Amino acid sequence: MNSKIQKPVFVTFILAILLFCIHKVFFFFYFPKEAIQSFIYSLELLYLFFGFSSVLIVFLLVKINQKNINNVGYTFLLVTSVKMALAYFFLQPILNSNSEYIKIQKINFFIIFIVFLAIETTVTIKMLNKKQ
Repeated sequence: MNSKIQKPVFVTFILAILLFCIHKVFFFFYFPKEAIQSFIYSLELLYLFFGFSSVLIVFLLVKINQKNINNVGYTFLLVTSVKMALAYFFLQPILNSNSEYIKIQKINFFIIFIVFLAIETTVTIKMLNKKQ
């Protein structure tokens, strides 16, 4: 892989790891252990899903950018829509749960989703601005 592909993908990967560590430390100090253990999806699983999908999306966008920059925006909309559909499917057990800590789980899920969406959007904006 050349450096044009590596840099955005690498930055996305490093940001995912950094955000995971910050989130894990925050949970360790501010939430009871039984709350975290009662989660339907662990923090690790959520970051694995969203981190992997974001790295994959950024990689795909960089490849599309190299071939035809005019398709980057459309590709971003398509893959983001697919990711949102998968996330909604992934979210269903949380929405249908009656757990004591369900509010924390919902907020946690959406924060992670929004953070990774912001990373993908920022990378896409930078790619599209280089066109001008």
